[in-house]
Amino acid sequence: MGVITYTDEYTSSIPPSRLFKAVVIDAPNLIPKIFPQVVKSIEIIQGDGGIGSIRQINFAEGSQLNSVKNRIDELNEENHSYKYTCIEGDALADKLESIAYEVQFEPTPEGGSKNKMTSKYYTKADVVLSEEEIKAGKDNALEIYKIVEAYLLQNPDVYA
Repeated sequence: MGVITYTDEYTSSIPPSRLFKAVVIDAPNLIPKIFPQVVKSIEIIQGDGGIGSIRQINFAEGSQLNSVKNRIDELNEENHSYKYTCIEGDALADKLESIAYEVQFEPTPEGGSKNKMTSKYYTKADVVLSEEEIKAGKDNALEIYKIVEAYLLQNPDVYA
């Protein structure tokens, strides 16, 4: 098994607490509501939504993926950090054992946030992932962030 690590960073005009609440805490409610063409539902299938819980993301019909299961490994509302692992589903295909994510939302002097995501891809045996495969996953995550950011900008009282 090999490990491939990538880190992405982007800035937002949305403060960390609002973005964290939208993208992490209330994701099962918000994401399917504002992104129904991609995400059909997000369900907690094990646990209470905290550490150790498993969320299943069901994708909309016509999507490249059917579903994935993510285990919540760390959830810290105080410092706006979140760690989770994709443990099952189409995103792993036959190439990956799992994908571990670490997300950190930090305040900027301008009142927005700097958001950092580290992804660790744990490959099966001697599997090699292409740059295109990694880029597709990163682009999907960034698209969700941008849609949530636009929603929060249009709805300044939500998660305030």
